[in-house]
Amino acid sequence: MITNFLVLTCLSIALVSAVVGGVFLSFSDFIMRGLALARPAGGIEAMQQINRTVLRSIFLTAFVLLLPAVYGLAAYALIRLSGPGQSLIYLGAGLYLVTVFLVTAFGNVPMNKRLDAFDPGDEAAELYWSDYVRRWTGLNHWRTAGSLATANSFLAAARELA
Repeated sequence: MITNFLVLTCLSIALVSAVVGGVFLSFSDFIMRGLALARPAGGIEAMQQINRTVLRSIFLTAFVLLLPAVYGLAAYALIRLSGPGQSLIYLGAGLYLVTVFLVTAFGNVPMNKRLDAFDPGDEAAELYWSDYVRRWTGLNHWRTAGSLATANSFLAAARELA
């Protein structure tokens, strides 16, 4: 019974992490490129609205709840598991924390807050925008890779625990 619960928990975390990674991939693949091709004021305003809207989204709920889920499972693994399944859970938890959560908290979010302070039509906003698109997207590539690597770690853990 516990084994089935652990396998289902790992699979659920993998699925949610893959969905989060898919959203990030969309931004890295085409959303940011599309915004960068728009006139700067249009791209800035659209990104400001995206950043405001995401705060009340299912995506943000999934993104935030993954952290206690992976660390709750890691705490359980510390006490009750050993072997490759335990190691893969630790790997997934570490990947999510460093490459997704911390990159977001200390990279993308501060950039979003700075962008939000600009009037889209200001010259200063236009100057910031070109740097923003490049740096934000670069950080987003890390979040994409980290989310997908987290998903793979938890899929592998589920396989080991099954």
